Amino acid sequence: MKKVISYFIIILIVFSVVGCNRMGKTKDASITIGKSVKFSEKEIDDAVQCVKESFKSYRECTLTDLWYDENKSNTYVEDYLKYGGGNENGSTKENSIVLLSNFDVNSSGVNGSFEPNSTSYDYQWVLTRDSKTSKWEVTDRGY
Repeated sequence: MKKVISYFIIILIVFSVVGCNRMGKTKDASITIGKSVKFSEKEIDDAVQCVKESFKSYRECTLTDLWYDENKSNTYVEDYLKYGGGNENGSTKENSIVLLSNFDVNSSGVNGSFEPNSTSYDYQWVLTRDSKTSKWEVTDRGY
């Protein structure tokens, strides 16, 4: 019985390690934070960490660049609030931010969501929060 349990534990460990290796990789991503009058450095860093955590669901992809450009972010936020989900969920300019990223897609194409063996450029991550003291949440993403 002990042997069976030991083999079962070893099999679980192997599957866990193999499964983890397929998660989106963010470790070596280049992070660039431009000047901001809208958000503190900590607020932007918290948004960056939120995107990096969310990116892990992009199986077998590698995040290469992630950045905040306030002018671009403000433009995308205005569009999100006017035409996108922000119009429906009551988001505000003060509690919405857009980060941009580039990432590499491996041969699998992430279950057909992206072109296999390609690079996605200027991919937008829309994050919102309920208030200045709330945590960021990725509420929309894409081009």
